[in-house]
Amino acid sequence: MTGRHAPSLRELVDGATQLLREAGVGSPAHDARALAAFALGRERLVPGLDPDPDPGFAARFAALVERRRAREPLQRITGRTAFRYLDVPVADGVFVPRPETETVAEHAVGEARRVREAGRDAVVVDLCCGAGVIGASVALEVPGARVHAVDASPAAVDATRATAREARVALDVEVGDVRDAHLLAALDGAVDVVVANPPYIPPDAVPQDPEVRDHDPDLALYGGGADGLEVPRAVVDAAARLLRPGGLLVMEHAEVQAAAVRAELRAHGSFTQVTTDQDLTGRDRMVLARKAEQRASTGSDVEHSRS
Repeated sequence: MTGRHAPSLRELVDGATQLLREAGVGSPAHDARALAAFALGRERLVPGLDPDPDPGFAARFAALVERRRAREPLQRITGRTAFRYLDVPVADGVFVPRPETETVAEHAVGEARRVREAGRDAVVVDLCCGAGVIGASVALEVPGARVHAVDASPAAVDATRATAREARVALDVEVGDVRDAHLLAALDGAVDVVVANPPYIPPDAVPQDPEVRDHDPDLALYGGGADGLEVPRAVVDAAARLLRPGGLLVMEHAEVQAAAVRAELRAHGSFTQVTTDQDLTGRDRMVLARKAEQRASTGSDVEHSRS
């Protein structure tokens, strides 16, 4: 009697896709293929060129799929994530970089490149750096830029150093609290770009996605205060101190915080050209502002959004 044939790789991936879809995973087909590639020790699967799985593949793959079915983030399962031109390790206890932050990095890269093309060494500070992907992207894409990265979490600082090693770029990394009025004091008035993806979630707005709620550290999520903007306000204060006149602040925030963040910057009086920009999904997710040549009077900036 002939036994049932072993399922093909395609059949296993199709079955995993259905399981992940039923579990509410947002990209079930992509994740199923990524997990299959990981179980096979490959970087990716090539459609139409599926390899024959080895005898132990089905069990390894099933265990990985079960973890993703339980909504453990794909990046934490595979231990890596992509961000712009980087492929970096994902560390436990550190916020997993998201694609929507790539636009924040793009603004920082573009400004640093503009400064370099003007004949100056670009000085960039990445506050609340997390895994360090923004600062590392600037250092990689703008050779000669001097990048400083700071985070209050020692685990994040270790992760940033690992990111820099893998990217083969030089970052000046240190543990520090953005609320410290003397943080990076030696750079006061000398920085061209301050970029930040700070924690900004209000205390009563617990993330709905289990991947974020259950697996990212609270220190990287909740911004403090009733509106979640305590840490972002500290970023604004630090940027006002660190930036040279005309220097650029780029800071990520929640979509619903766009107007409030612009209002904070206008009220601060140190910034001009305050605008909101969108992430890759078309949502208002970051503020940009220039350090004023002279301290602006409150309300002098024109509030507008590119949304």
